[in-house]
Amino acid sequence: MIRVGINGFGRVGRALYRVCQERPGVEIAAINDINPDPGNIAYLLQYDSTYGKLPGTVLGGDGHLSHDGRKIPLFSESSVAGVPWARHGVDVVVEATGVIDNVRSARGCLGGPVRKVVVTSSPEEVDQTIVFGVNEGTYDPASHDVIAASICDANACAPVLRLLWDAFGIEHGFCTTLHPWLSYQNLMDGPSKSQAIAGEIYHHYALGRDSTASIIPKPTTVIAAVERVLPAIRGKFDCFSYRVPTKVVASADLSVKLGRKTTLPELQALLKAGAARSPRILRWSDEPLVSIDFAQTEQSAAVDGRWLQLRDAEYAKIVLWYDNEWGYAHRVADLLSLVGGTLCDPRKLAAGVKA
Repeated sequence: MIRVGINGFGRVGRALYRVCQERPGVEIAAINDINPDPGNIAYLLQYDSTYGKLPGTVLGGDGHLSHDGRKIPLFSESSVAGVPWARHGVDVVVEATGVIDNVRSARGCLGGPVRKVVVTSSPEEVDQTIVFGVNEGTYDPASHDVIAASICDANACAPVLRLLWDAFGIEHGFCTTLHPWLSYQNLMDGPSKSQAIAGEIYHHYALGRDSTASIIPKPTTVIAAVERVLPAIRGKFDCFSYRVPTKVVASADLSVKLGRKTTLPELQALLKAGAARSPRILRWSDEPLVSIDFAQTEQSAAVDGRWLQLRDAEYAKIVLWYDNEWGYAHRVADLLSLVGGTLCDPRKLAAGVKA
């Protein structure tokens, strides 16, 4: 049994809690969030506008979160290092706030029963970044104590780019993501407040505009995150993003010049085979679906076969869909299993997902 502490009980933290309820061998042992109201934390876990009501009875009070009578210690510390994780037998701490100071101080959680820290972002201040379907085999339990799960966009794009690189090579490309709004955005025009750095106003002022009224162009770190796990493509890609007025499910448009000529059937066969080999990571879809149809997709990405294109035998366009919360939470849970030592062979994580 891996005993997990969650630092930051926002969208990712609560999605991870729900996913872990379905994972044998993973137990949530402690939770920390700056929200000082245990009743509100319980309410937000029980009732979710995207994923529905959590089964069972969830209550908060007296320093605990109670789920069907099982009490989980609840804290309201501003720093991840200020939580007594070890006192509650936590093996792995998940740093899910996105606050850079917490990332930098996360190593201070190690000691006693706390063996590893998993970070739900793609910072430089970690021992290793893992994206399943790309580099999970590089995990070294002896030297990797603070491990990043990267970001949802990189988890979606990197496995596909790895397939293309291995089969054809890549000359260069572009990646455009369409990402649902996030909680730090505004309902009305105002300053764009940074989530990572408290009190800082983000220099990209357009991100402060009404998130429900416009498609907002913005920079994205997706390719920088992919390069950390797939260094072969370093310097070969540019990227760009839109924040779109939807609540869940992102899309990525990959435009790639391949390293050698191919055919559309060969490209299609490659992506289908990749999904068949790693059904936990990739899914192939050729139905006439829209974004909401991919909500609660457990895979890192679904390849939309309807829009797969090839021009002049070397210019490929690939469209991906991914639940930026639910699919990502499943990969974080996979990483918990890997670093928790419950799987003797990390390659086993590439099999056995529900359709």
